[in-house]
Amino acid sequence: MDAVRIAEAARDALAMSGTTTEVVAEAWQAQALAQALGDRLAAELAPPARSAARGLAEAGERGRGPADHPALRAAGGIRAAALTVPVDAPASLRVLGTLLDEIGTALVLVATVADDAWVYWQCMEAIDAAADSGDRVLELLRILGPRERDGPTPEAGGTDEAV
Repeated sequence: MDAVRIAEAARDALAMSGTTTEVVAEAWQAQALAQALGDRLAAELAPPARSAARGLAEAGERGRGPADHPALRAAGGIRAAALTVPVDAPASLRVLGTLLDEIGTALVLVATVADDAWVYWQCMEAIDAAADSGDRVLELLRILGPRERDGPTPEAGGTDEAV
């Protein structure tokens, strides 16, 4: 499965999350995807982007929860384990960035109504992790350049226009 489909599945699952545990589990899922995508891109991209991809993988690793957590098992395990090659870096990074933004928003909402200090601080840590991974995504997109960040553009000289 490609990273875009995994991220879209995570976005759908986040939208259907009804409990704090489910939202936090989706945050962990997003971080696991950030780690897996970062690892994959570090192996595939040119040297200038390789370091940034490693940074994304490390940020994802710091933010993900324990793979054997009951909430992750209930979701069928870590979705990012299904990541296959090849990876469309720009599209994958864009959808991961959107997912991380949505995760951050959901966690803020959960934290504002938390009546348990432990839950509140778990949310704060997950928000920080999502923001860190999101920053790494933006850095990678910046390194890849405007063409990759905004999607393909017509090739120069590839039309029949008069010069």
